[in-house]
Amino acid sequence: MAISYNRKDIDKIIMVGDRVLIKPKTPQERTKAGLYLPPSIEKKANLYDGYVIKVGPGFPIPTVNEVDEPWKEAKDEAKFVPIQPKIGDLAVYLQNNSYEISFNDEKYYIVPSSAILMLLRDAGLMEN
Repeated sequence: MAISYNRKDIDKIIMVGDRVLIKPKTPQERTKAGLYLPPSIEKKANLYDGYVIKVGPGFPIPTVNEVDEPWKEAKDEAKFVPIQPKIGDLAVYLQNNSYEISFNDEKYYIVPSSAILMLLRDAGLMEN
């Protein structure tokens, strides 16, 4: 099931927790031998790859309030353990753990960081 959004600005998306927004790479239409692949082949694959577009803040950890002086205000600022994916990485992820959304008529996947198996980090990766 795909969820569709019609907003125009992808910068307004905020990822929560350890979630990552991935734009899938264009699927291969031919094999190395030159044979055309039907769309159903792509859907049967369990592993997908795509570019990391947005990253959540990470895993939340509880705050420890050390009261050294009782008159000071306690701060309840959320703290997070960051996750490995960075914007622009090529991620290989498990399809069955992801959620498909459509944004500006393009397909994206929301993937938990635990479903990402491998990252490829290269400065000019998304230019191709």
